[in-house]
Amino acid sequence: MASAVATVVDRASHIDRASALRWTRDNGVYAALVLIIVYNVIFTPRFVTPENLNVQLVLVTRVIVVALGMALVIGTAGIDLSVGAVMALSGAILVQVSGLTGIAAIAVALGVGALVGLMNGFLVGYVGIQPIVATLAFLFAGRSLAQLMLSGKNPSIRDSTILGVSSGSVLGVKGSIIAAAVVVALAVFIVRRTSFGRQLLAVGDNARASYLSGVPVRRTLIGVYILSGLFAAWAGVMDTASITSANALSSGLNYELFAITAVVVGGTPLTGGRVRVMGTVAAAILMQLLRSTLIFHSATDAVSQMVTAVVIVGAVYIQRTKARA
Repeated sequence: MASAVATVVDRASHIDRASALRWTRDNGVYAALVLIIVYNVIFTPRFVTPENLNVQLVLVTRVIVVALGMALVIGTAGIDLSVGAVMALSGAILVQVSGLTGIAAIAVALGVGALVGLMNGFLVGYVGIQPIVATLAFLFAGRSLAQLMLSGKNPSIRDSTILGVSSGSVLGVKGSIIAAAVVVALAVFIVRRTSFGRQLLAVGDNARASYLSGVPVRRTLIGVYILSGLFAAWAGVMDTASITSANALSSGLNYELFAITAVVVGGTPLTGGRVRVMGTVAAAILMQLLRSTLIFHSATDAVSQMVTAVVIVGAVYIQRTKARA
């Protein structure tokens, strides 16, 4: 009798632990975001001001756009290390085609990003190269190409349409926030409302089974990497418009790491099969507020990086625990 009671207690404890982990995985990023906002409201002077909130959102918009493309790729159990280089290249392209109208120049820059995504998708889907290897090549080649195009200079952008992507506003909302919101809405629509979204999740869950059941695995992979390149190029346009010049060295630097961090902390598993769009957005904002909070309270950059590392390890641990459950 005592043994049976102990078994029931152990099983109940296991269920409670599994439920807690599942809740933490699904909602932990939102809870952490609320906590850091409450902390700043109480302890950070002038945190709740329109100017500060606007600045915080503007700073995180490019990370959100790149991270959403990365989330789609990770949803297929892949990864895209070329996104930062694509940002730098799209900025360089904007300068090279400055003779065109602003909209045409942006279209060319986005087209180059999509072309890079097409090449990455072809290498992964048709040639069979591991995603981390296929995209690592353009991580170096893309930024080098941007440097060659700019010849070590940082030429200014004067076109009002391009600059309006960042400096423009609608009803007081900055253009970069609106630009990021459009990408968020597009990502939500793709994942939740399209057959392509269901196919990419199926590929990430089990590519072999998806192929046998008729899912166009190769086309899906190419489509996902094109979207990632397109989103990264759009972030590059936003970055160039924000600093009003193209910079091959600093534009998009380390953004592949920022994006992967936002995706992981946001709850999208690195093993694929699931994409949490709003979790990625919340995680990107959380990481931005975390850095700003530490800086405001006089923490050193080393401390800021250590705290970020702890958050990443915690998120990965939760995913690992779920995978073993």
